[in-house]
Amino acid sequence: MLGRRQIREKVVQTVYSYYQNPVKFDVLEKNMFSGIEKIYYLYIYQLNFLVGLKDLAENQIEIGKNKYLKTDADINPNQKFINNQVLLKLEENPERLFFTGQHKQLKWDMHDDLLVKTFQRITAGKRYQDFMKEEGYSFEEDQKFIGKLFLRYIAENEDFHDYLGDKELSWYDDIHIANSMVQKTIGFLREDEESRTLIKMIKDEEDKTFAGKLLRDTLNNWENNEKKLEERLENWDLERISLMDKVILATAIAELDNFAFTPSRVIINEYIEIAKVFATDRSNIFINGILDKYCKDQNRI
Repeated sequence: MLGRRQIREKVVQTVYSYYQNPVKFDVLEKNMFSGIEKIYYLYIYQLNFLVGLKDLAENQIEIGKNKYLKTDADINPNQKFINNQVLLKLEENPERLFFTGQHKQLKWDMHDDLLVKTFQRITAGKRYQDFMKEEGYSFEEDQKFIGKLFLRYIAENEDFHDYLGDKELSWYDDIHIANSMVQKTIGFLREDEESRTLIKMIKDEEDKTFAGKLLRDTLNNWENNEKKLEERLENWDLERISLMDKVILATAIAELDNFAFTPSRVIINEYIEIAKVFATDRSNIFINGILDKYCKDQNRI
């Protein structure tokens, strides 16, 4: 499921977009939940990329078998990668198969340039070659290998990020969320259990209500929260604060004021992490200072 931090991120993104291009609230809220849903499409697309690498490896083996002049490697191919137990579980996952069947644009073509180039980079790398040399099969080793492969060649691959951003603009901002979802999915797999379900976007109605209320409270109290922020600035003008810093602070203050059961330290830490993703290098220090002062002034526990 999408965690509360990721929901907060989507609220911050939505508020930021509103102050760049104001629209009616119902449209804005609809766009926010649509953006959350698009993360699931990205998540499936990335899982399909891993499965696509396996399909490409199988195709390479078949090409080798059909050569007129065969090498020993063609006759007796190393099948350790295509038999990786994590890839097999992902390939057979019924939810992935069903959703991809409903949204065929999320299936990777075996001849896709990015898929082929990534496969070539993987197979030329030392980690892959060492893995293929190891004898026997271990679920733990398979899991560790795919986790590292995903991190190195997909999650940290700038070419992959650019490719996704060109396909869907919102994906570029949300890829870190989808990356986390894929890593959790790989980590949650168990050798003696079928992989039947994937990570949900919104856990339940409570999370959906939280997202909608936080968005509404932030926008409805924007001017008041700007004043609260301005009162706690030292030797600094409100106009000099970047829009993103202001949005993060206004959203955090709205949550501190309207969600009394969430500890202040939890809220502050969440928005510090959000600042690290969306704002400048020093924004998290500034945001921590303002929110900490606000909580002390309000005796907010």
